Amino acid sequence: MMNLSNETTPICFSINSPPFKFNQSIGSVYYSATFSSLGLTFNLIAFVVLLKTFQRTHSRSRSSFLIFLCGLVVTDFMGLLVTGCIVVTFHITRFNWRELDPDCVFCNFMGMSMVFYGLCPLLLGATMAVERFVGINRPFSHSTRMTKSRAMYVVLLVWVVAGGVSLLPQVGVGSYHMQIPGSWCFFNISSETSDMALCLIFSLVGLLSIATSFLLNTVSVVTLVKVCCGQDASQRRRDYEVEMMVQLILIMLIASICWCPLLICSLNGALFSHPIDPDIMLLGLRMATCNQICDPWVYILCQESRLRCLLHRLCCQGKDSKSEVCCSSSASPPGTRS
Repeated sequence: MMNLSNETTPICFSINSPPFKFNQSIGSVYYSATFSSLGLTFNLIAFVVLLKTFQRTHSRSRSSFLIFLCGLVVTDFMGLLVTGCIVVTFHITRFNWRELDPDCVFCNFMGMSMVFYGLCPLLLGATMAVERFVGINRPFSHSTRMTKSRAMYVVLLVWVVAGGVSLLPQVGVGSYHMQIPGSWCFFNISSETSDMALCLIFSLVGLLSIATSFLLNTVSVVTLVKVCCGQDASQRRRDYEVEMMVQLILIMLIASICWCPLLICSLNGALFSHPIDPDIMLLGLRMATCNQICDPWVYILCQESRLRCLLHRLCCQGKDSKSEVCCSSSASPPGTRS
């Protein structure tokens, strides 16, 4: 009789390890393949749109913001490429994890990828919220400090922080385990000391990033509305400021809707020792994946003339001039130098 005790079973298969089966649902194959293909295509289109916008902009603050957006697009694209290839390959080939990865190297790599590509968009969203808060409320100091090179360094710093969290199991803080139905690996959600530490770090970093984005974006929107629709709106309006703020608000809302279920589920399981339903975990993962698919449309659709004209129509309502005249007279090129 085979001994499957914890002494002989690799740690990634010791908890929540589903039995190997060949009767996987064919719907899972189509779901994974479709979502991965759509996400990769949308992110590629968004990257091209951002590059073209970056080439024709002359505003330093807008250039820095576009660098953050490009970092977010690259992160989402690579996240879908790495994790999507593993999941789709599993559903197509039905490979046996225990035979293919007896030392848990492959499973640990996927777990690290899930954590890294999960935290990066949330941290980048909070970073962009801070950048816009300073840019709107302290424009002069921001214009001299936030250069393109510094924006790139900030993106690299975010990647380093997210990578550090994903590597915590390698130093004994938590561990990665295969998750039902057997197509993906993630850290174990448990109230045990080491597992709880990783759960708390992942959940709190994600939730604090969303909370920071919400707080700073709210203040920035209020400030921007006062500037754009005040008496001196014709002198102080910055159309690209509105464009960036609308994009950032939508990014924050999408991230909140897609990631909060999984983050709260992880936090609840760590603090209160509640057993996590595998179906709920899988649903939370799929909702988080939707974030990487929806984000690109924010960059593709929320561009230039649509937002400028909409803003001018709203701000010019109730004034003597017609909204069409106001829209055409007050519009400024998106690349106006600040």
